[in-house]
Amino acid sequence: MSGTSGSYNAVTWLLDRNVEEGRGAKLAFTDTVTELTYGELQRQTRRVANMLRRLGVRREERVAMIMLDTVDFPAVFLGAIRAGVVPVPLNTLLTSEQYAYVLADSRARVLFVSEALYPTVKDIVGRMPDLECVVVSGKNSFGHKLLSEELAKEGDSFPTVETHAEEPAFWLYSSGSTGMPKGVRHLHSNLQATAETYAKQVLGIREDDVCLSAAKLFFAYGLGNALTFPMSVGASTVLNADRPTPARMFELLNKYNPTIFYGVPTLFASMLNDETTKNERAGTRLRICTSAGEALPESVGNAWKARFGVDILDGVGSTELLHIFLSNAPGDVKYGSSGRPVPGYKVRLVNEAGDDVADGEVGELLVEAPSAAEGYWNQRAKSRATFEGHWTRTGDKYTRDADGRYTFCGRSDDMFKVSGIWVSPFEVESALITHPAVLEAAVVPEADPEGLLKPKAFVVLRAGAKTDDLHEALKEHVKQKIGPWKYPRWIDVVDSLPKTATGKIQRFKLRDGETAKA
Repeated sequence: MSGTSGSYNAVTWLLDRNVEEGRGAKLAFTDTVTELTYGELQRQTRRVANMLRRLGVRREERVAMIMLDTVDFPAVFLGAIRAGVVPVPLNTLLTSEQYAYVLADSRARVLFVSEALYPTVKDIVGRMPDLECVVVSGKNSFGHKLLSEELAKEGDSFPTVETHAEEPAFWLYSSGSTGMPKGVRHLHSNLQATAETYAKQVLGIREDDVCLSAAKLFFAYGLGNALTFPMSVGASTVLNADRPTPARMFELLNKYNPTIFYGVPTLFASMLNDETTKNERAGTRLRICTSAGEALPESVGNAWKARFGVDILDGVGSTELLHIFLSNAPGDVKYGSSGRPVPGYKVRLVNEAGDDVADGEVGELLVEAPSAAEGYWNQRAKSRATFEGHWTRTGDKYTRDADGRYTFCGRSDDMFKVSGIWVSPFEVESALITHPAVLEAAVVPEADPEGLLKPKAFVVLRAGAKTDDLHEALKEHVKQKIGPWKYPRWIDVVDSLPKTATGKIQRFKLRDGETAKA
């Protein structure tokens, strides 16, 4: 990669290069209300950089972003990076106190917030000691600065700060599937690394592609899908500020005809099973779909392919590694598997002693990645436990078959043994959702009267599902599917499962007794 030993600013490669190569008039982003060409985006990022300088934000200081997926997001994110300032996109679904924690932890000097999201933070911004300014994206400033008015004051000329390829460019906070989020510090070179590996060599992304991502830009997966990857080749992106409901996704698929649709397993399942959209198509130009965030059940992948004629490329990534590092590929799809290592990434499966395991044995997944983060902010012990020299511990348990494909078993802290044999919650969940009554399932360990761990299941039923003798029917179904010792001894029917904003089931909440009963 160019620039790794000296001056390199990610915005120069992602954005300015497109303008220099003649794509200044080409559509970069539309949020269904406003369109932004590459040339307009370049000017907007320069105005953002000038504004940050006027506000007194210095190089390497942080600015927080609680922003919906509109054209203002890439302008602020890339404008900050152009100025050598570190943008910190935050999950738009956090609570006030969670925002207070992250704003204090990151010591953000400025908060950019979408008008619709401001009410969540209005009571905390005054007590953040490091926060000096709030800038609102929208029409109502709530007594703060309005982004459109601030940018109108600025010129569109700005000398891009000469940053280093290996200095932090932006932070992402981990999704919190196992507790409070951690600040993950990513480098300028990491964005290009994901584009030149997964986007180029797995997706085969092209300049004529139109991208639509259900995963939001604040999430590492969504940032790659909707910003890094299309900009790496001068493609176009449709942004969705609304909730990614099945109806909304089908509306955008049919209106904008994207060629690449990036989803998550929960959404794909919902789109297949939503009664109100059962006759919808997925546009006419769709050539590829991807899935990440949680392993894709085989039944969902097969049903999607049967209905829409397009494969879902299931893969696994992480906030720490920025995007997908194991993936199925076009022409090499095996549903139920996470596929093979993405070119440019190396993986190992190790046991508790750190020794490599054989094919078919369960081991923790370690990855050597060109896109690995520098570490966690203010969490030295966790950084040391996760980032071990060239290798990053993912916390995921996997098996590898003789063909070199990897199959997800569960999070290291979700796995448990029954009768001395490892049980994967995901395997039991995948078996449960093949029953016609079950829409979603989550499995956690529960102690029986003798204190031995056994599987306990929480299931969300399909609309109209019959509940007569359901518990016994589901137990028998799992026994037949994956083995008699793996069936759930207890089954709770619930209205919904606790998840992160990116669709990952928060099993730790189920273990702690947080459920929504049906």
